[in-house]
Amino acid sequence: MPESAEEVYARVVAAVGEDGRLPMPPVGEWDIFPWEMVDGELKPKVLQAPGDEPVRWGEAPDKPCGACSADHEHLRIWANERWYVTRGEKPTGLPLLLWLHPVEHVDLTDLSDAMAAEQGVISTRLARIMSHLPNIGRVHVCRWGDGGSHLHWWFIARTARLPQILGSMAVEWDEMLPPVPVDVWEADYREVARRLATHDGRALV
Repeated sequence: MPESAEEVYARVVAAVGEDGRLPMPPVGEWDIFPWEMVDGELKPKVLQAPGDEPVRWGEAPDKPCGACSADHEHLRIWANERWYVTRGEKPTGLPLLLWLHPVEHVDLTDLSDAMAAEQGVISTRLARIMSHLPNIGRVHVCRWGDGGSHLHWWFIARTARLPQILGSMAVEWDEMLPPVPVDVWEADYREVARRLATHDGRALV
């Protein structure tokens, strides 16, 4: 079962103390991070002049698609003939972070109407299952497509009753919080896979 807010808070206190600050997440070092320190003040970066669209993973020989790689298959927790769900390599700070992918290498705008309809059904089931786990406040569902060209939807479960961890900033907190205990994390994604398989497909863990 996912940890309670008190258990998450205790994990943070154990790592940095009651008044300690968590380390900055790596996102602060990314080129796309939109702020920088100027004279001791956090300010928006100067917007660069227009340039070429970046080449995504899966769009060039030197940037192969990770989702299509056999190295990616051990991360799958559920699948049917057309879709699969993956977990990360290891736990992060929030209870669960899962991804939904089509088996075929396509992007969102390439989906047929039938695939789009099925994606909607699976997404709703997955979000419902994750949100009904104990101690989950909400499940955020989102899609960014600038890194990889193989469609992947994010399902981000946040802990209930931690008022700072809300909205789009939950992704930053996920990288800052100490990782969920491995046994808790594994039990939770296995339970999600089991419940999803009661509707369709099969659990792979």
